[in-house]
Amino acid sequence: MRGIDIARAYWEQYGLPMLREEFPGLLPLAAAGLTGPGSECFGFDDELSRDHDFEPGFCLFIPGEDTVDRRTAFLLERAYAKLPKTFMGLQRGLIPPAGGPRRGVLRTGEYFAEKLGAPDGILTLGQWMSLPEHALAEAVNGALFYDGSGEVTTIRDRLRRYPLDVRRKKLAGNMMLMAQSGLYNYARCLGHGEAGAAQLAVIDFADRAMATVFLLNETYRPFYKWRFRAMRRLTRLSLLAELLEYLVTTGNEPDIASEKQRVMEDIARDVIAEAVEQGLSRTDSDSLEAHARFINDAITDPALRNADVLAGAE
Repeated sequence: MRGIDIARAYWEQYGLPMLREEFPGLLPLAAAGLTGPGSECFGFDDELSRDHDFEPGFCLFIPGEDTVDRRTAFLLERAYAKLPKTFMGLQRGLIPPAGGPRRGVLRTGEYFAEKLGAPDGILTLGQWMSLPEHALAEAVNGALFYDGSGEVTTIRDRLRRYPLDVRRKKLAGNMMLMAQSGLYNYARCLGHGEAGAAQLAVIDFADRAMATVFLLNETYRPFYKWRFRAMRRLTRLSLLAELLEYLVTTGNEPDIASEKQRVMEDIARDVIAEAVEQGLSRTDSDSLEAHARFINDAITDPALRNADVLAGAE
């Protein structure tokens, strides 16, 4: 059973009855679910995932102190701590995982402020541009099992995808760098006899291409170790994951290098076709740079549009 299903079952069997019996007044104010860091929050967990930071439990969100006072929050924390220590063969940890608690009682505003700098999920343009993508992914992943007031749902909905202008800027920057690293610098590095630099160019192309594919799917990239797995689940261009894996796991001998160059060109064509199909670009050019500039020029915010085209590339 997946971690998220275990968390839901633990909430339904122990968490919800505890709230109903001991804190009935909190039911309309609280929310419960599983979200944040950890493979189980993305649905990527397997048997190997259980070797650390894997336990039964759930996130129990409550409002700030102006609504739920410290004493009530303290009593709720104690009640959560008293829930069964074992469930479905799993043991609840005695020591908080690295980076702080991932389960238990959490103040909604503090949780989102710590993760994104915005307690209500309302981000400035600068925040949208600068926040690490994996942090945004962790803010909206997993699932809510219950949301009495709808507050957490509302915040997560605000954060679900990039605003269109931000998406355009990030697309433009990543597509521009795809062209630079894979379609230009890779062959030049090999021509200079710099095999290491050539492989770095391939890796950069793959990283930028992956960023572009997630943007075209309006989905955040998770932390790097789950990106290929996440990409294979996407609706659009998911098959490119296999080609990108081929690029970064093969050498650069002459016959392989020629094939890799063709693969990168094919990926570029697929990306262009998808951007055109979505109406993000309308130029007939087969140049990634041309499409990147077209997408950038469509940004409505003047300051963002006039910023360097690479400003959106992490």
